[in-house]
Amino acid sequence: MNMKGNLLEISISESTKTPHSAFLPYGRTFFHHPTGRFCDGRLVIDFLAETLGFSFLPPFYGSKSGKWEKFQKGANFAVASATALNSSFLAEQGIHSVSTNISLGVEVNSFKHLLPSLCSSSSNCKELLRKSLIVMGEIGGNDYNHAFKQGKDIDNIQRLVPLVVDIISSSINELIELGAVTFLVPGNFPIGCSPSLLTKFHGSEKDQYDPLTGCLTWLNQFSQHHNELLRKELENIRNLHPQINIIYVDYYKAAMPFYQSPKKFGFKETLKACCGIGGLYNYDPLIYCGYPPLKQCCNDPSSYISWDGIHYTEVVNKRLAHTVFEELMNTIPRLRSLCPSSTVNKLRILYPMFGV
Repeated sequence: MNMKGNLLEISISESTKTPHSAFLPYGRTFFHHPTGRFCDGRLVIDFLAETLGFSFLPPFYGSKSGKWEKFQKGANFAVASATALNSSFLAEQGIHSVSTNISLGVEVNSFKHLLPSLCSSSSNCKELLRKSLIVMGEIGGNDYNHAFKQGKDIDNIQRLVPLVVDIISSSINELIELGAVTFLVPGNFPIGCSPSLLTKFHGSEKDQYDPLTGCLTWLNQFSQHHNELLRKELENIRNLHPQINIIYVDYYKAAMPFYQSPKKFGFKETLKACCGIGGLYNYDPLIYCGYPPLKQCCNDPSSYISWDGIHYTEVVNKRLAHTVFEELMNTIPRLRSLCPSSTVNKLRILYPMFGV
């Protein structure tokens, strides 16, 4: 229950600045204390693990070599603010992450480093991976978010999209070579509805906003462009490896109804951050939730879509997890028999990346 996030574990082990997710009000809804998750409670992967009969996945980073028994049922390699593309490549483009230099390639290499400790031979490792679920994402969103927030030109950011999709594809193929056969790959969120980006581009021309939702149309179109390229690439992988299960989850399609019909889902605030301060969207990029003076949040996070202006509230994550689980069940019907309500099933979850 006290499982920490990887970014927090890294900050502890490397004595770097403690992330603001390590302070209240993060974690207030479910854990009642901060865990390092960038949310008021559980994340999509937490709900998925619970549904499949697991405890929350332990973070890999910060764990001591030789003490890896806890990863026998799954591992979490996701690092908050991590990117798909290598940090040095992004830096050459003038794009920087202030929180971490971890990228998808680093996470996949960390997974490969862990793997031999979980199985005694190459054939055993292939068998382990054959029975495992690899959750690859959402990844790539931070590459774009960092670029948008740092004022990069939209044309230059557009050129990142095929590169991001390519690194996701190559990572999947790398794991297929190791023996993995089942992948869950989410797409990007509707970033045009994010309070942080709405604040960044506040004052845009009126016709750039969706009159129904108040979201920025061109940013949502960017998300859809990423998702379309990703879907096409996943289809290419399926054609090359017909024995592989690749489940694409359309986070954009799943999330948009929350903004289009908020009352139907119990939301009172769609574009304001629950934990934030200032402006039309209750978000200030210089004042982070969790750091003084911002130690308070809204009274009812479940009535908000956005937790801190960047990440979703627990109630949204729960709804997204339902979509994920339904996609899994529809694609792999045998999973239903592996998900009894009171026993732990034999399916492992290996979680290379979850972008926040």
